[in-house]
Amino acid sequence: MTEKSDTRSSDAAEHEEPRSGLRRAMRYLPLVAPVLLWAVPCWVLLHAGQHWPLPVALIGTALALAGLIGMPLAMARGHGRRQRDGAAIVGDTLLGGVWILFTWSVLLGVLLRAALALAGVGDGQDRARVVTWAVLAVTAVLLVWGYAEARRVPRVRRLDVELPRLGAGLDGTRVALITDTHYGPLDRARWSEKVCATVNTLEADLVCHTGDIADGTAERRRAQAAPLGTVRATRARVYVTGNHEYYSEAQGWVDLMDELGWEPLRNRHLLLERSGDTLVVAGVDDVTAEASGLAGHGAHLAGALRGADADLPVLLLAHQPAFVDRAAAHGVDLQLSGHTHGGQIWPFHHLVRLDQPALAGLSRHGARTLLYTSRGTGFWGPPFRVFAPSEITLLVLRSPRGAASE
Repeated sequence: MTEKSDTRSSDAAEHEEPRSGLRRAMRYLPLVAPVLLWAVPCWVLLHAGQHWPLPVALIGTALALAGLIGMPLAMARGHGRRQRDGAAIVGDTLLGGVWILFTWSVLLGVLLRAALALAGVGDGQDRARVVTWAVLAVTAVLLVWGYAEARRVPRVRRLDVELPRLGAGLDGTRVALITDTHYGPLDRARWSEKVCATVNTLEADLVCHTGDIADGTAERRRAQAAPLGTVRATRARVYVTGNHEYYSEAQGWVDLMDELGWEPLRNRHLLLERSGDTLVVAGVDDVTAEASGLAGHGAHLAGALRGADADLPVLLLAHQPAFVDRAAAHGVDLQLSGHTHGGQIWPFHHLVRLDQPALAGLSRHGARTLLYTSRGTGFWGPPFRVFAPSEITLLVLRSPRGAASE
């Protein structure tokens, strides 16, 4: 036993060393990232051969420095202990704007400049200035369009999902999914009312919210969340927590959703029955729940399925797509998730893919399990959506036996 223990300790030390190095490197990311986000556009637009008049170069550089200093300060004041909504709006907007500016400064700073050089257009200064104006124009267009996309009522995405184990009596069951509403510093009470009215037009049997209701406590965002109480479903309205609830007194959100008539599926299930057939509708707390320190909170799929007939099909609500590995191991038929926002602002989706097994849409995991990942109904932080439109989802569950009997 001693030898095995020593071996495990040695292996753990070998694995811990690179992890510790990565952790140390990640500590500096909040310091390095803002510098890159502001310095790269400043260089590409002002100091890469444009030879602007001195006042233009000085004013532009001063604005970049102001953004570099002001953005982190505003975000810290807005999202830190003080929770100042005005500061959060400023910081989040600057973050989204500079991300888009940074992205297109890099892309056009390389690709457009190279294309102009190959085409023999102008001299170095002319090409540098064309790049500057192109970056500014593209950024302006994407900011306006992205803001409109973020603030609009999401389009409804409809799709049929065949579940081999679903009984014929449940064929055609309509499941509406909203997620990641992220009520926050920007007051979206009227938007919330319109989203809920749209959900009601779907005449769903089951309406699901897979977490990240808001940024802020239930008491603080109650007015924006209140319209959720008007949502209608013929059978049930169910909800599971997301990671952002655990930044904002999660139990308060569980209690408020219960008050609004939604059933919080906290590691439990209910049965949806029709025409002699049954579907298990289960839900788990978000995977970040255990680290929150809240008593009784944690993602426990075995507990959620306890007492359910193993032969019945299972629909699982879990906030993060990454939970699908556990779902597949338990033979879940369909998992509904959000969390990714589809990347929200392109090309951030590449970073999301490093953390999650799916970005958006329907995917298969293992022999039985399907995962549907919503791009989210609202937005987090920066009030922009670029090439990642929001959605309200209507999934119509199909049974092979139901289709065969038609």
